[in-house]
Amino acid sequence: MEGAVKIEIIGLGAIPALTAAPAEKEEFGTFVIFAEEELALGKATTRLLGGEGVALIKKAAAAVQFKGKSLTTLDLIAPARLNAERLIVIGTGASKNDAPAEKNGPAKPEDYASLGGFAGGKLSRAGRATIVFDFPEAPIDAARAVADFVAGLRLRAYRFDLYKTKKKNDDEVSSANIRLAVEDPAAVRRAVKQEEAVIGGVLTARSLVNEPANILYPEEFAKRAVALKSHGIEVTVLTNTDMRELGMGAMLGVAQGASRESRIVCMRWRGKHKKDGAAKEKPLAFVGKGVCFDSGGISIKPAAGMEDMKGDMAGAACVMGLLQALAERKAKVDAIGVIGLVENMPGPNAQRPGDIVKSMSGQTIEIINTDAEGRLVLADLLWYVKEKFNPAFIIDLATLTGAILVALGHEHAGLFSNNDELANRLLAAGTATGEKLWRMPLGPAYDKLIDSKFADMKNVGGRHAGSITAAQFLQRFIKDTPWAHLDIAGTGMNSPSTEINQSWGSGFGVRLLDRLIADSYEK
Repeated sequence: MEGAVKIEIIGLGAIPALTAAPAEKEEFGTFVIFAEEELALGKATTRLLGGEGVALIKKAAAAVQFKGKSLTTLDLIAPARLNAERLIVIGTGASKNDAPAEKNGPAKPEDYASLGGFAGGKLSRAGRATIVFDFPEAPIDAARAVADFVAGLRLRAYRFDLYKTKKKNDDEVSSANIRLAVEDPAAVRRAVKQEEAVIGGVLTARSLVNEPANILYPEEFAKRAVALKSHGIEVTVLTNTDMRELGMGAMLGVAQGASRESRIVCMRWRGKHKKDGAAKEKPLAFVGKGVCFDSGGISIKPAAGMEDMKGDMAGAACVMGLLQALAERKAKVDAIGVIGLVENMPGPNAQRPGDIVKSMSGQTIEIINTDAEGRLVLADLLWYVKEKFNPAFIIDLATLTGAILVALGHEHAGLFSNNDELANRLLAAGTATGEKLWRMPLGPAYDKLIDSKFADMKNVGGRHAGSITAAQFLQRFIKDTPWAHLDIAGTGMNSPSTEINQSWGSGFGVRLLDRLIADSYEK
């Protein structure tokens, strides 16, 4: 769960100099400052350190060859003549004015988030700390930069240790009381309040992905989604009976071998206040794959690594976290989140390779591989959302294919879209948040690969271009609705640790989609 990090926003002027006389002395714990390359310091930092402090840092830096390169540290314990137990100097890289763009210091939101996460990692169990948010050149949007920095602190502090009865020292959550000194505290507090609502959604998504499948099965997941009613979100749950009445044969077929029933959860945040008589705008729709455990079914997966398949619901977790974030920050948008929750298990009633199922759209699907189940869930969800809500666009998220890992590794999620404007906006939001996307192709030649001899289509297209043929399959269920599919198999779970994520479940997509909405659809 989230580490015990408390953050207080104060003004730079509220901090006395570290070299103050004993009568004026404040008892600092850990003191954190930032330096660009060649030890360039901000004006406020220089004032707080005084001549003696600056000289001390330069002497210590020379001794260990600290140059202020990005995400490096100079750590001084009980620095002489400074009123601090510990002084940490964090390098931010070269000056924006003096270096090529790729070597700049903090310039983008993701840079400040990473900087915050890096600082948070140095402050684990620090007790008391003061961070001076001051640079030689101020960020263009300082309040936004600080909010991203705080996001990094919060995200780095997250731990999922709910089921550990004994904790080692290394397992302890980060714990610190942090004072963050900034130029304009009032503006920063407003920005941070908005950002912390988003971070709350990310942490919700992370915890859902980290839960074991014996705890978080479809009915339990649905119950947790229903709890979002307390945030002002409308929530409706569909049962197996409802799905049969709607003709959702594709989704129901996936769970035939499971002992637990499936659920569909529809969440709606109506944050757009419309005047009487005003034209009703189409809602924005987000769809998440929620396979709470994926054994592969009859086409069973290898035993090695199968435990990771508890995270095959990361798309649904993201959608739930996103709706929570929008509600918490009172986003002025009409947004719908729909998640399909199933288990894919072998059993006497399990779906078989060679079976043919009829989807809600009326199109028939030949099952070639029961481990290609996520696209079957999404097929019925996409059609349902398109027909019921007539949205402005649909974005689906799914840990859909291992092929996307082969193509992109853990660095980018795959983006497939039938709409250039939507795709470009998603790419821009990914660049801004560091949740990066890479656009992949779609086309008739790929679509032919999923034609079937016995049905309208088959659920796999062969070994080659696996993530593309999966996306082509989904495209057959959205017609002309603007649509984007995000394959997050490499980013939603078991992705490498970063400065802002030390968790197995990353919560990928919440910040990305929130930024998309804030930048392009919220007025």
